[in-house]
Amino acid sequence: MFTAAPQGLTVSNSIMMLDHPAWLGGPDGRARRVVRSAGAVWSVVCKPEGRAHAIDVDRLAGDPGTAPVVDVIDPAALTGDDVVCGLLRAEGPVARLRNPDVWDALGTSVIRQVIRAGQARLLYRRFCQAHGERYETTAGPAWLFPDPDVVLALSDDEFAALGMKFFRRGLRAAAEASLKFADEWTGMPGTRLVAEVQSVSRIGPWTAGATVADVTNDFSFYPFADLAVRTWAGTLAPAVSWPETEREFGRTWQAMAGTQLSERTLLTLAWRVRHATGVAL
Repeated sequence: MFTAAPQGLTVSNSIMMLDHPAWLGGPDGRARRVVRSAGAVWSVVCKPEGRAHAIDVDRLAGDPGTAPVVDVIDPAALTGDDVVCGLLRAEGPVARLRNPDVWDALGTSVIRQVIRAGQARLLYRRFCQAHGERYETTAGPAWLFPDPDVVLALSDDEFAALGMKFFRRGLRAAAEASLKFADEWTGMPGTRLVAEVQSVSRIGPWTAGATVADVTNDFSFYPFADLAVRTWAGTLAPAVSWPETEREFGRTWQAMAGTQLSERTLLTLAWRVRHATGVAL
């Protein structure tokens, strides 16, 4: 179900899932993003090709090393016979970039705490453009998430000026932990990484799970009973009698998915973006 796309490979049969707020769009329909990976900075550019995206990964700076990985999730491999499976199969394959930078994934999840996704996206991008490094890609400029030492050097007033006063303590705690443990976190198995990240001050189960899902593309770690999944499962399959409470929904969703919890959750969130916006992810 998951296939890796190494540097230089173009994946042209899949829609790219552009859920991470680092993705920036342009008037020509292309989306771009820059990421840190293995001591280098890489650009990932997606170009629409009909109902799919061509995806190009290129190194912009640093020593050659391991390129970021793009995974392709094909709903044709779903094994269920329920209405959700049928609807997801009809949408075709979805590609998603694994976030190779645990620090970025953790900082992103901190900013997503409490507030709506649209507001979190706005704050993330504002933060990057104010304090992150800028790089030029073939589709236009993009910014990295600010380094941990940059975050630790920011004053309360500087956070407040960006509308991020609420997140300053969480980001500082995450930055301090990243400076200590970033090397250990890189490549750590997901189950262990959840526990390690959750040991950081002000990081709870939701934030830890979202962080690890972003890094691994294993969405069985994602808080799959949260409002986003509940809302769009109900929109996707309104004929199903979905439980109203988070706990009961989680049990139902997990039982329905079986061993394909990750794939179902990721594909449902991808379906949400496609049909809520009317555009390719």
